[in-house]
Amino acid sequence: MRLRVLGSLLRVGHPLAFAASPGCPFGISGHSRYHLRCGNHLSASVTSTEQNNSFILMLLTSAISNRLSKMLSRNEASSPVPALCGWRPVMHRNVRYNCRVIFLNRRILLIRPKMALANEGNYRELRWFTPWSRSRQTEEYFLPRMLQDLTKQETVPFGDAVLATRDTCIGSEICEELWTPHSPHVDMGLDGVEIFTNASGSHHVLRKAHARVDLVTMATTKNGGIYLLANQKGCDGDRLYYDGCAMIAMNGHIFAQGSQFSLDDVEVLTATLDLEDVRSYRAEISSRNLAASRVSPYPRVKVDFALSCREDLLEPLSEPVEWKYHSPAEEISLGPACWLWDFLRRSQQAGFFLPLSGGVDSAATACLVYSLCRQVCEAVKNGNQEVLADVRTIVNQISYTPQDPRELCGRILTTCYMASENSSRETCNRATELAQQIGSHHIGLNIDPAVKAVVGIFSLVTGTSPLFAVQGGSSRENLALQNVQARIRMVVAYLFAQLSLWSRGARGGLLVLGSANVDESLLGYLTKYDCSSADINPIGGISKSDLRAFVQFCIERFQLPALQSILAAPATAELEPLTNGQVSQTDEEDMGMTYAELSVYGRLRKVAKTGPYSMFCRLLTMWGHICTPRQVAEKVKRFFSKYSANRHKMTTLTPAYHAESYSPDDNRFDLRPFLYHTGWPWQFRCIENQVLQLERREAQDLDGVD
Repeated sequence: MRLRVLGSLLRVGHPLAFAASPGCPFGISGHSRYHLRCGNHLSASVTSTEQNNSFILMLLTSAISNRLSKMLSRNEASSPVPALCGWRPVMHRNVRYNCRVIFLNRRILLIRPKMALANEGNYRELRWFTPWSRSRQTEEYFLPRMLQDLTKQETVPFGDAVLATRDTCIGSEICEELWTPHSPHVDMGLDGVEIFTNASGSHHVLRKAHARVDLVTMATTKNGGIYLLANQKGCDGDRLYYDGCAMIAMNGHIFAQGSQFSLDDVEVLTATLDLEDVRSYRAEISSRNLAASRVSPYPRVKVDFALSCREDLLEPLSEPVEWKYHSPAEEISLGPACWLWDFLRRSQQAGFFLPLSGGVDSAATACLVYSLCRQVCEAVKNGNQEVLADVRTIVNQISYTPQDPRELCGRILTTCYMASENSSRETCNRATELAQQIGSHHIGLNIDPAVKAVVGIFSLVTGTSPLFAVQGGSSRENLALQNVQARIRMVVAYLFAQLSLWSRGARGGLLVLGSANVDESLLGYLTKYDCSSADINPIGGISKSDLRAFVQFCIERFQLPALQSILAAPATAELEPLTNGQVSQTDEEDMGMTYAELSVYGRLRKVAKTGPYSMFCRLLTMWGHICTPRQVAEKVKRFFSKYSANRHKMTTLTPAYHAESYSPDDNRFDLRPFLYHTGWPWQFRCIENQVLQLERREAQDLDGVD
């Protein structure tokens, strides 16, 4: 019994659907065609030559009556039946549920509510929905009258059930359910379900694809079966990006792999598989047979429909494929760039404005825009008409067709080097050289007149003039003078973002890009309301170490030799006076810790949920070969003191692409308070007591050595 399975994934904000036609579940056979189209709401549809026997599995939007009525009211035999979906509630007995709907030939078969809701990290699904807790139970759902007239149904099943066709059994998981300790596919498989489908909304995090592939392959390795995973694509209007990564698996092997980070709104995967392979695979697992005899059965919705046909014997079967993973640097080059593209085209702005300092962070941001331009040109070359229409709207030229990434970058990216008396010639040259190589419209200017004017106002009012530390000033004076420069750069950036195109006779405004990495944001090593304050920040969730790997990747992949000198230069804000024309200030020296250490602190604090004492205990073994207990204690105290003192800055962070599990945020997802006792008296006292004990023990051991 051979069938062709298909998984479709569609851009975020639009539906995600699986579909099937006669002779094959969720797919196409020789006598049917699968059609995906884009309208006001992206939809999936199936058209068949045999009385339009379409079989569609979908998510349900909140506007169930209006949208389903439009779908089901199309009575022409040859017209497509669209599937709409969204993460919106279905009201059942005055309770909101996140649901999928399955319908066949304009009749609704089942409404399947979500049973496990995501409520960790960047998810807060429990605020909006209630999980369906009646395992393996169904109730009657009364359809709105307008749907009753169309479907000729008064009620439909609502609950945890599976579909029994003439030749197989189909189960449905929704997103988070795949990730739970006891996923529904386990008991479904034991109860004879052979095909599992999952319409997922899993956002991108660096290195996350490995987890998805492992979960799907393990689900079919232990229990056999066919698993179809489709994941959303695109930006959700926030800091998350959904990266696609659809797949079709059977019996522990992958048979089709979808792309990640594509600019295409729609992608379809197909594979031709044999259900007999599932049955023979399961028959050989004796432990499964024993467990299956004890499983509680699922309610079955009987469907008078066959997914296979007698003529499929000669259909060639698909072969397993080896999953191709992107490296983290490659993920960075693709994910944030696609996120930027969605923001640009949906905000209706004419491009980006980037303060380009000549350092790694702003250079990485510039490279992301250049990567975006490369992807846009590639999509247009491959015939993507939606991307072509969007880019023509952005550049305000109806006949424009992008072919050269550098030329496109010159249209949509304006970079600006904002020099001061503390800036070195080397950083200016590095910024200019990089701008030339990526093709951005580059501006060089000096902010000293504005800095002197602002400081002059203070001196005029108070009769005092602040000095840098190297000039004999206090730490407060030194910090204030640095912050003035940084904040003026933010004001200049927004002024030029609003008016630079106007000055060149072009229409529109620019989105200001920020360039503060996740480690600096976590520590608060940034000036509040300075040039780290922007419209969006594509690197705000990426660690410094990963950014350096990405810049190295750009040198090799994009042929940008200017990045070599940027990568070799020490990280510095250049806010203090130069010494003999050379930079005297470095970021790591200012922070009192390295970027590599910051990444460790971030993961232990957020992912491992450690406080000061727990982090100290973990680092004792992690760093014991390079640090004494006293040194570890001082590092932990320094981090938590600075983290807590600067925690208030998290409330003003620029919305940033979420790429790390320890990304800081402005209290939308990270609900920790932003006012801490910076001394951490109880925790630091515990650390000190432990250090003293370890030092006494070490001294005793040395005394015992002759």
